[in-house]
Amino acid sequence: MTDEFTTPIYHERDADESYIQDKTVAVLGYGSQGHAHAQNLADSGVDVIVGLREGSTSRQAAREDGLDVTTPAEATAQADVTSVLVPDTVQPAVFEEIRDGLEPGDTLQFAHGFNVHYNQIRPPENVDVTMVAPKGPGHIVRRDYRRGEGTPGLLAVSQDYTGEATEEALAYAQAIGCTRAGVVETTFREETETDLFGEQAVLCGGVTALVKATYETLVEEGYAPEMAYFECMNELKLIVDLLYEGGLSEMWDSVSDTAEYGGLTRGDEVIDEGVRENMQAVLADVQDGTFAREWISENQAGRPSYTQIRRAEQNHDIEDVGERLRELFAWADENQPGAGQPTEAPADD
Repeated sequence: MTDEFTTPIYHERDADESYIQDKTVAVLGYGSQGHAHAQNLADSGVDVIVGLREGSTSRQAAREDGLDVTTPAEATAQADVTSVLVPDTVQPAVFEEIRDGLEPGDTLQFAHGFNVHYNQIRPPENVDVTMVAPKGPGHIVRRDYRRGEGTPGLLAVSQDYTGEATEEALAYAQAIGCTRAGVVETTFREETETDLFGEQAVLCGGVTALVKATYETLVEEGYAPEMAYFECMNELKLIVDLLYEGGLSEMWDSVSDTAEYGGLTRGDEVIDEGVRENMQAVLADVQDGTFAREWISENQAGRPSYTQIRRAEQNHDIEDVGERLRELFAWADENQPGAGQPTEAPADD
């Protein structure tokens, strides 16, 4: 465990595989995370059963990957650890199906804390409740594992009935490859609230709103839509890659002095105190459950607002311009050498 951070971070040396090796793990779901967890666990020598509903199109894929497949209820009944990796919106219904298969001392495990934190799932008191959440999509988790590498992950314990919940979760994290990179200890509350806020304020909501506002500002001032697209959408990947690889300093060191000065002196004019206040309001909705209640109600109503907003997003002019431009240039083809890279580095951001 690394000591210089504010929260514990676990590595290979901290995990004991014996806590998972003699147990059967039911992986419910075979989508992005499910297929990666199941295959990595199996390759690590863990007994795995995949739980999928009758008629699921993923059943054949799981069997072709050499895994045993049955229903979620049957898988849970046979397992010591049940990893719930179906979408958040269907987890409560799936939990009702598997509840009776949970025995005292079993583990109910998640990769996201939403339903437990917001009390959509109320586990029985006589089971461990844990979270092992790789910080990357499933295909990356699987790819890193097969390369002998690992994807960083999060670990949390909501309920420790056996007294061994942390050790077992850490062994699970090792079996899917996360301890090779590092596993950060957190809580269900912290993981859920920071994840939702990050998605809404930056990763999904904030960045798309900023891109669209920048595009619209340029087009409304008479600039060509194609130029606006390149400046506010296409070059975004270059900046994000630099941030990912080396943080803010790496990005500032890599762009031109003009871009750095402009960014440092004008960025706070765009993201000003008013925006920070808006972010606080968004975070408050996450913390007090307002967003969760809204999203749950939206799903119960058949997603009318979600469908309407999504349709409007898809019909934004920037999508049409981008689609035409991406078809035009060779670097849009991932099979081309240097795919995704421009012919020359941008002078500005």
